Amino acid sequence: MISLYPKQIQQYLKTFFTETNCPIVQESDHHITVQLTIDMDKRIMNRPFYWSYVESTGSEPKSAQLTLITDKNRMGLNIPGEIVHYGSPRLNQLFQVAKERGAFVQLFEDVDNPSAVQTVLTPWLGVNYKITYSSDRTKEMLYSLGMNLMTGAVMDGFQEAVSELKLEAAIPPNTFYLPYIIKPSRAMERLEQLIDDLIGQDDHTWVEEAKVRRERDLQVLEYFYKGIEERPESYEMEKKAIEEQYETKIKVDVINGGLFYVR
Repeated sequence: MISLYPKQIQQYLKTFFTETNCPIVQESDHHITVQLTIDMDKRIMNRPFYWSYVESTGSEPKSAQLTLITDKNRMGLNIPGEIVHYGSPRLNQLFQVAKERGAFVQLFEDVDNPSAVQTVLTPWLGVNYKITYSSDRTKEMLYSLGMNLMTGAVMDGFQEAVSELKLEAAIPPNTFYLPYIIKPSRAMERLEQLIDDLIGQDDHTWVEEAKVRRERDLQVLEYFYKGIEERPESYEMEKKAIEEQYETKIKVDVINGGLFYVR
């Protein structure tokens, strides 16, 4: 599991902007400043009037710089920027962009192998999941699971593991990749079952706590309309709003995934 720690968000941001060709201008363990590409500026900065002006006048485009802070409390420097955390609008926006740009990839480890002996690469299916528990409050968790398509072995924290490798879209020279035995579709089913098992083993006291808060608000509503025989339409609307506010939901999203051929 990728726990709710700023360190993992920091690593995700660095990987995201590196993969989208946005140069890193400055970074620490708790923040990152990047120079956005024109494409990324248009996607995430919400400046349609600026880009319309640039394109209509032929002016030289200047994409924005963006500073994101993952742990404000531990920042040694007073750097202005946006604070990001799980559930924040900016991080959810980047998740959506990643999903739109490359929901599925196929990558090969670039092995430094000067000899003529071929290096064997093994296929893995890697999938990043986001689990959301929601009622009047929201809790989000990220899981990154990988499955060896030769043996069926499962690795937790797969994204962190492959982020340390040099990966290429083309097959590197002097390498040979094994054809998978377990079909990716079958592996996906098994990983989804693991996610279901993890949800089942989790602490779900939040559901009962939401019910308690719902009943409290309903009692307050009844108090305000006490003694009124014919309840007005506003009563039913407020009651429905309370029911919807405290409705408990569990949602699983696949952020992205891919086939990874690695040593």
